[in-house]
Amino acid sequence: MNKIFPSADEALKGIVQDGQLMAVGGFGLCGIPEALIEALKASQVKNLTVISNNAGVDGFGLGKLLETRQIRKMISSYVGENKEFERQYLAGELELEFTPQGTLAEKLRAGGAGIPAFFTKTGVGTLVAEGKELREFDGETYLMERSLVPDVALVKADIADRSGNLRFNLTARNFNPAAAMAGRVCIVEVERIVATGELAPDDIHLPGIYVHRIVHNPTPEKRIEKRTTRDRKV
Repeated sequence: MNKIFPSADEALKGIVQDGQLMAVGGFGLCGIPEALIEALKASQVKNLTVISNNAGVDGFGLGKLLETRQIRKMISSYVGENKEFERQYLAGELELEFTPQGTLAEKLRAGGAGIPAFFTKTGVGTLVAEGKELREFDGETYLMERSLVPDVALVKADIADRSGNLRFNLTARNFNPAAAMAGRVCIVEVERIVATGELAPDDIHLPGIYVHRIVHNPTPEKRIEKRTTRDRKV
């Protein structure tokens, strides 16, 4: 089975549709599938519910899909770097389901593992718990959270072999493996493609059974979200 597609546009063809639940890997601007997001913008699908730790920045990453109004709802942990996100949310144009970061990661991990729900102490006694089941274990109160199983997962990795086995680069590993495992269909953007068997088994972070389509993007932009510098001491 050939998992490699000639372009991001071709990889999304026949997969993405209006109204889907979609997971997008990344943390800030680290490890985001830039080419796939651009292709998603070009596809003009709309009314998407997007699961992502945050919503990119203005004009880049998921910020591009906010500008074109293709996202109806975000399920996120942190959205403080996007002014258009703020404007749409405060104007009632965008739905938001705030989720604690660890809970969001576990919701995706549980979805990929076939676990429908789990209990956590995170969020008990806060707005996060409203409308959700509470249960006591060993004298402590826990909150039940449902797992997430997106229709499509868009993921960024460093290397893939032709069978779809993936290796992520350092902190770009963040939400990407969990998103890939949870998605009913996983499309991955990679910087390098190697022959099957070239990756040592111990170097594989995610097995190819979770990956359905691969796109080669050897020169991603890799923006820095916040550049912090200090004077060098001579």
